[in-house]
Amino acid sequence: MALRLEDKKAVVEEVAKVAAEALSAVAAEYRSLTVVELTELRKRARESGVYLRVVKNSLAKRAVAGTDFECMQDGLVGPLLLAFSIEEPGAAARLIKDFSKEHKKLETKLVSIGGQMYDASELDRLSKLPTYEQSISMLMAVMKAPVEKFVQTLAAPHTKLVRTVAAVRDQKEAA
Repeated sequence: MALRLEDKKAVVEEVAKVAAEALSAVAAEYRSLTVVELTELRKRARESGVYLRVVKNSLAKRAVAGTDFECMQDGLVGPLLLAFSIEEPGAAARLIKDFSKEHKKLETKLVSIGGQMYDASELDRLSKLPTYEQSISMLMAVMKAPVEKFVQTLAAPHTKLVRTVAAVRDQKEAA
């Protein structure tokens, strides 16, 4: 069933709003996926905070115009679904990568982050970006390391003195 002009404008507006706020985007060809498989993909997308939408390419080109994902316009060819990462840059890439392992019919075509379009082979690299919690954990570990080293350095002379006194005591008791 064809969309009316008002429906098309609503779709473009919705996708443009999401694209303006998204951190990264992945376009994948969904040809030959069953309805059940697409429903499963949509369910996983909702759980992982990824906006997933099947949009006509002409509408998708209008929607991404003026956003960081404008670079994807030339590659929007064929039956594609768009996955936008809203909360974490690697979320959409992880979703598409994991789902395509189980369903070989889902084929990545475009990957975009930070206003740059990358080849589909970069999907793996994007999917390995740390999550928010992992990033915070890594930052805390880096910030904590110098303080720990400083405390160890300050405690070293006292520890050495206690060990020396204990060794002298043990030597005297043995004699």
